[in-house]
Amino acid sequence: MNKVLILFLITLTGCTAEPLPEWEWQLPDHFPAPNVPEDNPMSQVKVDLGRFLFYDTRLSVNNEMSCATCHLQSLAFTDGKAKSDGTTGDVTPRGSMSLANIAYSSRLTWANHLLDRLEDHALTPLFGEEPIEMGMSGLEDRIITLFSTDPQYSEMFIDAFPDDEAPYSIGNLTKALAAFQRTILSFNTPFDDYMNGQADALSDSAKRGLGLFLSERLECFHCHGGFNFSDTVSHEGTPFDEVAFHNTGLYNIDGEGAYPHPNQGLYSLTGDPLDMGRFKAPTLRNINRTAPYMHDGSIETLREVIEHYAAGGRTIADGEHAGIGSENPFKSEFVPGFIISEEEITDLLTFLSTLTDEEFLTNPAYSDPFQAQ
Repeated sequence: MNKVLILFLITLTGCTAEPLPEWEWQLPDHFPAPNVPEDNPMSQVKVDLGRFLFYDTRLSVNNEMSCATCHLQSLAFTDGKAKSDGTTGDVTPRGSMSLANIAYSSRLTWANHLLDRLEDHALTPLFGEEPIEMGMSGLEDRIITLFSTDPQYSEMFIDAFPDDEAPYSIGNLTKALAAFQRTILSFNTPFDDYMNGQADALSDSAKRGLGLFLSERLECFHCHGGFNFSDTVSHEGTPFDEVAFHNTGLYNIDGEGAYPHPNQGLYSLTGDPLDMGRFKAPTLRNINRTAPYMHDGSIETLREVIEHYAAGGRTIADGEHAGIGSENPFKSEFVPGFIISEEEITDLLTFLSTLTDEEFLTNPAYSDPFQAQ
């Protein structure tokens, strides 16, 4: 195994009156344990509760939308849309990110350098107003009533939070959701088999594609490195959160680096011109199932993504977004452009396909529990 590849791969229990069983992560050797907040230790009863909440449409204003509406298991917990729809018809400015291995993400959305806790993340789709997603702002009492009066939930909340005098709360809702999401783990792919010593797990074409992926010519691994194929990671083995956002030259509307409003990346929060167009590099695990691509779903296929990076940015010839992305002054140094042959594109696509975890996409542990009742 070459040195670049080696470098590339470089539970808390609750304290209750009746201690819950100790949580044990079931992980392969090349996966570290995720970080878990001290105020939200893992337990199976909490995970089970979070799974029900994740699929419950009663947590939306019209009883038609759940977390799973925009995070479909068969699509690696994305929704196959360029931008997602809310309960009232509002459209989100960005695509639904995959929740695969979200436990390892040090930052949780496309372009928010402050959002680092899954317990906080759920508040935006539940209660956010611009855009409206699940539309529950001002209806918190309705949620609490559901938890306290539904026979199943009333028992599950008490079991999951036995030390709480008031277990039915929005805080415990988000804690249970976070616990479930931390278990949404994908690591059973042909690539992982290869890393575990199964030399024939990758075809010759896939091995050539892996070599290209790790090459300084293509630069892929700089932003999509490590066991999770992302450079924004945190786990028990990291002394600090690794956080990065990148401008990939997707737009250059005014010739001075502008991205379309309101989708301007980290700049929308910081106001720093250097943050214009900077977005998180998502995991590439199950990338074959998460089209369309980029933060706004503006690239349809993986082949087109490769062509975008080969060109060093996207050129839009006309229209309101016209511009030469390769000339964006804020573009990342890791998007210089490169020459690649058709055979090499095929090899790279073949390698990327080995990151698909078929078991993950159908694992009953992540499926809709209401359908099993």
